[in-house]
Amino acid sequence: MSVQARVRPDLGSPLPGFSHIKRYWDKHRQCPAAKILPGEYYVTVHDEYITTVLGSCVSACIRDRRLGVGGMNHFMLPLSENGSWGGEEVLSNATRYGNYAMEHMINEILKHGGQRRNLEAKIFGGGKVMQNLSDVGERNIAFVHDYLATERIPLVSEDVGSIYPRKVIYFPRTGKALVKRLRDLHNDTVIKRETAYHEQITHQPVQGDIELF
Repeated sequence: MSVQARVRPDLGSPLPGFSHIKRYWDKHRQCPAAKILPGEYYVTVHDEYITTVLGSCVSACIRDRRLGVGGMNHFMLPLSENGSWGGEEVLSNATRYGNYAMEHMINEILKHGGQRRNLEAKIFGGGKVMQNLSDVGERNIAFVHDYLATERIPLVSEDVGSIYPRKVIYFPRTGKALVKRLRDLHNDTVIKRETAYHEQITHQPVQGDIELF
């Protein structure tokens, strides 16, 4: 009796510019998935979900509620070298970095058919999980709230703050989001990953200003 060869489901092609994002087939949900890491974002027009694990970082999940085109980012605001938020220059750089993280993703959504008037957002993360940066999660949350209010993008749902990391799954096509609070971490991968990311963004130049379409 022959055994039928297993055929790997076709994931389809990601949008241009996102080939570096890890994508895989979720056997349980029977659909493609894209996993993003700190500093990354992903936008899709396909019936797939985006997932990430958040500690102090935040993710904004934004979509055009009529077309179903949308994406998720994963970012943290940079601090000064001594870990403080003081000084106009530090605050200016943090704001510019946050704007950069948000606007690149939104511009991709608009580029692929989204309309500003149809955008909606859900936000997640900002947990107090990095002991040496106790308020970084709160700062990240405050920035996203302020950004969405300024850009008049409705915030329809959120799960932020507290002391837990989170695993987030977001379906841009429908707007559905699943959140699991990770009360017991089997390793410190999340904290190590975000600590390394924090060091990277703190010591690299802030990207130039960009504007929404």
